[in-house]
Amino acid sequence: MNKIAQLEAAPKQHDIQGAQVRGADISQPKLFITNTVSDFVPKDHPLRSLRPLIDEALSTLDGLFDEIYADLGKASVAPERLIRASLLQVLYTIRSERQLVEQIHYNMLYRWFVGLEIDDPVWHHSTFSKNRDRLLDNAVLPELFEAVLAIARKKKLLSEDHFSVDGTLIDAWASHKSFRPRDDDDDTPRGKERNYHGEKRSNATHVSTTDPESELMRKGKGMEARLRYGVHHMVENRNHLVVALKTAPAATVHEREAALDLLAELPGEQRKTVGGDKGYDTFDFVEECRAMNITPHVAMNDARPGGSALDARTTRHAGYAISQRKRKMIETTFGWAKQYGGFRRMMYRGLDRVNGAVTLTVTAFNLLRIHNLQPEWSK
Repeated sequence: MNKIAQLEAAPKQHDIQGAQVRGADISQPKLFITNTVSDFVPKDHPLRSLRPLIDEALSTLDGLFDEIYADLGKASVAPERLIRASLLQVLYTIRSERQLVEQIHYNMLYRWFVGLEIDDPVWHHSTFSKNRDRLLDNAVLPELFEAVLAIARKKKLLSEDHFSVDGTLIDAWASHKSFRPRDDDDDTPRGKERNYHGEKRSNATHVSTTDPESELMRKGKGMEARLRYGVHHMVENRNHLVVALKTAPAATVHEREAALDLLAELPGEQRKTVGGDKGYDTFDFVEECRAMNITPHVAMNDARPGGSALDARTTRHAGYAISQRKRKMIETTFGWAKQYGGFRRMMYRGLDRVNGAVTLTVTAFNLLRIHNLQPEWSK
């Protein structure tokens, strides 16, 4: 006799106090539901304390949103919801907008963060593409970036005197197969192999047919060259918040040139300091910084021809050692952005769209930093 037959034949004896009736595996939807999406979000979830911070920054853009949308016509998806959804894509490393919309559809946490209730329909993923140009043309993302910095400044989290600069390379969404001579009349179909043997390729003679604004660049000697963009950050040294950024073609704009552009936009006439690695130790860069009343605290490169552009007048001060220690933290911004924010390879083409994605990712980084620096929000 098998086990099931034995159980059926045996008399049923249960302790009345601990007895349980078998539950029915039946799913039947209820006619009325009294829960909201907020009820499904844990009270101590980090997004609960991050959401008010984002809403505060978005509230400062109301006037801009009113200007870029028409007074009459069909109502669009609220730009605040699109921006919150895009921030979710960065914070949770969601690889595509199609997958983002799919997860918003069934994820109560995402619905709550974006601003949708249980029965609200989720928009089509193409809505992001249709609205992206509107946001880029009206500089919404840079305004959001500045609004987040204004919150940090109000919380006294920013240093106005001490900064660090650095740059990195990110891969463009284009392959070597698209990098062809500018006067190329080859009708080889896309995706087919071409014979590149013996062909010298450079940005002066070749251009990508997929992303013409990307440029061929290598990270160092002996490393492979890829189609890339250059991303340049400037962080303040107190809490390592990114205060300025620039995206540029990888080979055309050098990191020192980009750094000088960012430093020139700093407000205030007080003396400032800027830290950097050995790549910034050139006489031109040092002289330009001093002309802007900025003391260059860059790493000394004694191996370069002519020696270092700095001497003991700068390096003997204790502030120089502090700047050298602090400036290394800028690597955390690039590391986080590449690990979680999609910096390893951009999923957009064209300088404007890549810069928009970079600005959004850096804004998300700053939001997390401000959140973590406020104990009452991090609990």
